[in-house]
Amino acid sequence: MSRFAAPIAEQIWDMKYRLKDAEGQAIDGSVEDSWRRVARDLASVEAEPAVWEDRFYAALEDFRFLPAGRILAGAGTGRAVTLFNCFVMGTIPDSMSGIFEMLKEAALTMQQGGGIGYDFSTIRPRGAAVKGVAADASGPLSFMDVWDAMCRTIMSAGSRRGAMMATMRCDHPDIEAFIAAKQDSARLRMFNLSVLVTDAFMEAVRADAAWDLVFDGRVYQTVQARDLWNRIMRATYDFAEPGVIFIDRINKANNLSYVETIAATNPCGEQPLPPYGACLLGSINLSRLVSAPFTEAAGLDEKALDELVRTAIRMMDNVVDASKFPLPQQEAEAQAKRRIGLGVTGLADALLMLGLRYGAPDAVEQTRIWMKAIARAAYLASVDLAKEKGAFPLFDADAYLQSGFMQKMDEDVREAVARHGIRNALLTSIAPTGTISLYAGNVSSGIEPVFAYAYTRKVLQKDGSRTEEEVVDYAVQMWRDLHGDAPLPDYFVNAQTLAPRDHVAMQAAAQEWVDSSISKTINCPEDISFEDFKDVYLAAWDLGCKGCTTYRPNDVTGSVLSVSEKAETVPEADTGADVVYLTEPLDRPGALEGATYKLKWPGSEHAIYITINDIVQAGHRRPFEIFINSKNMEHYAWTVALTRMISAVFRRGGDVSFVVEELKAVFDPRGGAWMQGNYVPSILAAIGGVIERHMIATGFLAGEGMGLKSDPQAEVMVIGERPKGPACPSCGQYGMRMVEGCMTCPSCGHSKCG
Repeated sequence: MSRFAAPIAEQIWDMKYRLKDAEGQAIDGSVEDSWRRVARDLASVEAEPAVWEDRFYAALEDFRFLPAGRILAGAGTGRAVTLFNCFVMGTIPDSMSGIFEMLKEAALTMQQGGGIGYDFSTIRPRGAAVKGVAADASGPLSFMDVWDAMCRTIMSAGSRRGAMMATMRCDHPDIEAFIAAKQDSARLRMFNLSVLVTDAFMEAVRADAAWDLVFDGRVYQTVQARDLWNRIMRATYDFAEPGVIFIDRINKANNLSYVETIAATNPCGEQPLPPYGACLLGSINLSRLVSAPFTEAAGLDEKALDELVRTAIRMMDNVVDASKFPLPQQEAEAQAKRRIGLGVTGLADALLMLGLRYGAPDAVEQTRIWMKAIARAAYLASVDLAKEKGAFPLFDADAYLQSGFMQKMDEDVREAVARHGIRNALLTSIAPTGTISLYAGNVSSGIEPVFAYAYTRKVLQKDGSRTEEEVVDYAVQMWRDLHGDAPLPDYFVNAQTLAPRDHVAMQAAAQEWVDSSISKTINCPEDISFEDFKDVYLAAWDLGCKGCTTYRPNDVTGSVLSVSEKAETVPEADTGADVVYLTEPLDRPGALEGATYKLKWPGSEHAIYITINDIVQAGHRRPFEIFINSKNMEHYAWTVALTRMISAVFRRGGDVSFVVEELKAVFDPRGGAWMQGNYVPSILAAIGGVIERHMIATGFLAGEGMGLKSDPQAEVMVIGERPKGPACPSCGQYGMRMVEGCMTCPSCGHSKCG
């Protein structure tokens, strides 16, 4: 019997976490093999590996403890990848050579799969003098463009593109340009942006006081603090960025404030880190710890929670020793402080199982109780590790106990830390868990509310067809199993119906007992008024959050890649072209009509076989897909690429006759060939001729020769519903949504933040 609660869970495991060889053949035969691989690797640093391997396996079993994806995918593989998720890079020097040395370090880190954060406040503002070269500075945003371009070119380990966070202080002279930077839909798309907000700035906002924009002791401009704050709010209302990070609050609460100053976070904001800081992540799956769900006796097993947290802390501490690091500075930082970030997922589902409405006062209080229990168990577990293995090297009992977070811990925990030290400087964090939540059976993600009770997911089959499957939230499926078709109770709420204040209340309750920070998105409906929206960040400040990110659907961030519902508003086509506008690729029917053509290129030993299949739409036949095959392995890579690209174009619909024109225009510098009395400039041009011949034969093109128009009887049509979100860059499905600060695909789990 499968361990997976839903088909999507098994598909995510197979695609992202299952160990395979270089040819793509599975090495992990089952998810149990994956659990065993991870448990064995993390136990290898123990004095008694066999004992701890079994304990670690038990924690992983049934998806109760979910190490972050990099650990699941990388541990025990022998591959040169980091098991750490998050990095903040070194402080950027205000010099050209220093800036590009930092760029190199960023590339090396992203190459191994790490997401990175940078504070760009250290770079002089645009227009400032550059001594010695008689020039003006181009400013930090120009260098952010360079970072963005670098990120686009690097594929992170595990087929994930890199994710980056850029921060800038609220008093930097270029802060207004920073706030507006992503209003350009083509700019800085690889970055999340957050403003570093100080206590002094918040006081100035409250007082509607003047605010100086300063660099290196020089005041460049004075603005009204409230005007600057309103710029931030308007930008995030209209464009979903920037977020805010309450940086003074972070530094005051930091257990390590005596040895480090924080000025940036990882890409999704859950890890404020010092220069070269690194952190690894993992989550307790609260939904698996609830007994007697949806009954009056429902409750979370506190003993099981305590034991699971203690085992998870030991596993994560071992990752510090088992992992590789992109840079030696990152390894030194990790070893000196042994920072880890244990969090939760499935919180909303667990609350539902207890009959609690997300955001209601009783749910807020229950969240606070659970998070305190996790923090307490984590700190005591780390004290036990310190007794056995020693405290982290930079531990200073007096200074550590004076931190804001330690001040509110129970007295027995403080006494234990004072007496024995602690193994890990910081222990808790709530990270994005979109993909691992899908892998665990589509449990609610992190501390987010349930995003949707169910949705339909299109799955691409090996034969090119698409099937549909329903993806149901874990708690909703459990309710269905227990109660059949009975309506969901009133306490079932989702992200679409919650008021922003409910989100903030839950984030603040969790933050109280999290020593790092939280990745959470306050999703707002598209039609929320600015008046109702504008005080969300102030509420987060007042309730003690360390930062805030909101998301309201808008055109620039891509939540609405809309195709008009009326044909009149379709963009004008080229004269004579007959266009079918689609919101997503056409689905492949089970059977298609087509033809296969044999092409023999002079001088080539083997023929090329070209199969073109068609679809009938609105009474007209049009090309749908192409397959190009040859025994000549010299052609293999480009024929596969051509097959995929042309098929993708065909499936989007519209006037695809340009494919013929483009291929027939390709010239081979080595020379073409004479075929049937005509000179053909390249083998690609010959393939274009075959496609043209097929299009004419099927009536898609009229007449003969180049430049001919498509069937004049075809009509301009609009097909499909308005997409519910942008297309996923990994699987191509529409419906990307903002979850925990990251654009995330519900179909394949792809996340910008990896």
